[in-house]
Amino acid sequence: MTDNSDDWKPQTALVHGGTLRSQFGETSEAIYLTQGFLYESAQAAEARFKGEEPGFIYSRYANPTVDMFEKRVCALEGAEDARATASGMAAVSAALLCSLKAGDHVVAARALFGSCRWVVETLMPRYGIETTLVDGASLEAWEGAVRPNTKLFFLESPTNPTLEVCDIAAIARLTNGIGARLVVDNVFATPLLQKPLELGAHVVVYSATKHIDGQGRCLGGVILSDKEWIDEHLHDYFRHTGPSLSPFNAWTLLKGLETLPLRVRQQMENAARAADYLAEHPKVSRVVYPGRKDHPQAEIVARQMKGGSTLVCFDLKDGKEAAFAFENALKIIGISNNLGDAKSLVTHPATTTHKNLDDDARAQAGIGPGTLRLSLGLEDAEDLIKDLDQALQRA
Repeated sequence: MTDNSDDWKPQTALVHGGTLRSQFGETSEAIYLTQGFLYESAQAAEARFKGEEPGFIYSRYANPTVDMFEKRVCALEGAEDARATASGMAAVSAALLCSLKAGDHVVAARALFGSCRWVVETLMPRYGIETTLVDGASLEAWEGAVRPNTKLFFLESPTNPTLEVCDIAAIARLTNGIGARLVVDNVFATPLLQKPLELGAHVVVYSATKHIDGQGRCLGGVILSDKEWIDEHLHDYFRHTGPSLSPFNAWTLLKGLETLPLRVRQQMENAARAADYLAEHPKVSRVVYPGRKDHPQAEIVARQMKGGSTLVCFDLKDGKEAAFAFENALKIIGISNNLGDAKSLVTHPATTTHKNLDDDARAQAGIGPGTLRLSLGLEDAEDLIKDLDQALQRA
C-alpha cells in the first residue's frame, strides 16, 4: 500500500497511518513483544548506537508496534514526532519535567486533574521549580503571572471536571512573546474536536487510556510536538527514565484508533442530549457542556473546537448526599473515575479525582459537594436519559 498519509482524512489515517508490515504481510498490525533486537555485526551495533544506522535498539527506547502507534497519532494530530508512554500521567510528567530545571518558573491553570495539580504544586517545588496557579480562563491572569524565569505554561482545555475552556491561541501568543513553551492536555476534546498545535501550542499530551483506547482495556499516554523539541528535550529524558509504553498496549491502542471517530461522534451526540435534559431538571442547579450556548466560554468553544465533548459536568442542588443517592440509583451508567469509555460513567470529583484538594481549592476550580462528572458512552440515548431520570428521582 502506498503511504499518502499527508493527503488522508482523519478516518483514513486512523486505520492505515504508520502501518509497518512484516514479511508475512499481516492485515492487523503485528505485536512485537520483544525487549531487545539483534544486529548483523558488532559494527552494525556500534553504528546504530551512534545514530548512524536506523533501527531499533531496545524496547524501552523504541519498538516497532509502539512506533506504529506514535506515527498514527502524529498523522491525526498533525505533529512531527511523538513518544508514547505507559500512562497519561507519565506523558504529563515527562512533557513538563524534561525541559525544566531548578530556578525555572511554571504557570499552570488552576483547574487541573488532581494528579496534574500534584505534579505542579507538590513535585516541582521539591526540585526547585517555582510554580504559579492562575484562572485559566483569564488571559490577564496568565499575563500577570509571568516572571523573568517563566519557561512553561500548562493547561487542560476543556478542564477536568468542570469543562472550562481556555483560549489556547491567545495563551500561545503570550507564551511565544516571552520565549516559553505551552503544553496542552487535550484529553477532554480529543484530537478530533480540537487541535492545539494548530492553535499555537508547542506540546500536546493525551491519556490514551481515555478515548483512544476508549473501551476500558489498557493504560497509555502520548506526547506530541515538533521533532526538534522532542530530540533536544524529551528524547534523553524518555530514554533514561523509562516511561515507555508496552507493545501490547500500543497494539490495543492502535485498534482503538481505528474506531475513534465513530465512538466520539456517538458519545458527543449522547452528551449533548444528556446536557439538554439535565439543564431542564429541577434538581440540577448547574450544567456545563461546551456544546451549549450557555457555556461560560461559548465564543471560544465556537472558535477553537469542532464539537462539544463527550462529557457533561452538572451540580445537584442538595449536595453530596443527593449526588451519592443519584450515583447509587443508576442502573446503566457505572460509577468510575475513568472517562471516554464505550460505557457511560459518572464520578463525584470532590471525593475521588480531586479529593486531595482542600475546600477552597475545590471551590476555586468550580467543584462543589454536588458536582458530578458524566462521561457518555455508546448506549442508546433514550436509555441513558431514562436512567438519569429514574436516578434523579431518588437524589
